[in-house]
Amino acid sequence: MSNLQRLNTTHPDFWPRLEALTAWEGVADDAVTATVRDILAQVRQRGDDALLEYTRRFDRRDIEHAAALEITPARLQQALATLPTAQRTALETAAARIRAYAERQKQESWTFTEADGTVLGQQVTPLDRVGVYVPGGKAAYPSSVLMNAIPAKVAGVPDVIMVAPTPGGDLNELVLAAAAVAGVDRVFTLGGAQAVAALAYGTATVPRVDKIVGPGNIYVATAKRQVFGLVGIDMIAGPSEILVVCDGLTDPDWIAMDLFSQAEHDEDAQPILISPDAAFLDQVATHIDRLLPDMERREIIAASLNRRAAMIQVRDMAEAVQVVNFIAPEHLELSVENPEALLPSIRHAGAIFMGRYTPEALGDYCAGPNHVLPTSRTARFSSPLGVYDFQKRSSLINCSHPGAIALGRTASVLARGEGLTAHARSAEFRLK
Repeated sequence: MSNLQRLNTTHPDFWPRLEALTAWEGVADDAVTATVRDILAQVRQRGDDALLEYTRRFDRRDIEHAAALEITPARLQQALATLPTAQRTALETAAARIRAYAERQKQESWTFTEADGTVLGQQVTPLDRVGVYVPGGKAAYPSSVLMNAIPAKVAGVPDVIMVAPTPGGDLNELVLAAAAVAGVDRVFTLGGAQAVAALAYGTATVPRVDKIVGPGNIYVATAKRQVFGLVGIDMIAGPSEILVVCDGLTDPDWIAMDLFSQAEHDEDAQPILISPDAAFLDQVATHIDRLLPDMERREIIAASLNRRAAMIQVRDMAEAVQVVNFIAPEHLELSVENPEALLPSIRHAGAIFMGRYTPEALGDYCAGPNHVLPTSRTARFSSPLGVYDFQKRSSLINCSHPGAIALGRTASVLARGEGLTAHARSAEFRLK
């Protein structure tokens, strides 16, 4: 039986309880931090030798030469060619939809000319090289390959490097095929903090990248945090979250399974249901208890439901929106009659799934928008991964002679006010 926490906005302790429920400290302990720091230092100093040593230790693979860590493009194409037809079709359909959505995000360079002939603008260029981390082992995520690599390729990144651990040397054919479909340039069978180190510092075999994206365990997340600044990163992701707002008119089985869809990721995942209808909340709880025993990942789901899940009763939909904006969920389902009416009031959410026929699971795989989303209330200030994360902007300034005179006078006054006379005189020299 699940033991879901019940909250009610009419209770005086509601907001403190909600804050405690949604708080997440995804901070590595001192032991993890120290281990990762040592791995990073070893790879930085010893390069390929350290990679081979960690691959032997953590992935149980005895490799003599670092070149054997790389999977050839021909091997990726072979994986794609030999996939069962249904899997290949699904992979290519998802990739096409993700690519079509990403194309609309692409930013272009622009300029404008002022009356005196001065030209201002912005030049948009792709990053030179990006590293994509793909988890391996028990869980294999071809969808993660597509979601991270395709926007980089649409942005125009010429060199996308993928790393994925292969414990015991077992290759996942679907992940390799996804790399082929996404247009990944090079793939290395590396995982953990050592893979992040290789991407950040470069070795004789693994090229150094400018940004590292993709999910991983606590060691990977800690490594990304420690190399940030030397390279860019996408985000430090917390456990998966789903927040469903329902008016009480959706099939309770659907809602229960939508909550399960995120709970099955991780014991720390957070499924939350909000409704003004108390009887509906009771109904969903009953359906959860009925459906749970038949779920393949029932132990993980049950742990998530008992640990971090909640059912929240609100007075009305306006109050539901207030709670949504506080939680700033990774995934928000508006399972209501008219989701468009609520949309203008929703300020903080990673992805918004609108209507009764839009389960969050479609977004994880093939709807088109990216499934790499801000977690742990960070949707208050950050956005889904997209093409713009693989492009950078340079400001353009081209002064005409009259422009240099007009701007020089203003700059001179401000620079002298700051006591930076070389600045002022640099501008003043153009005034003659």
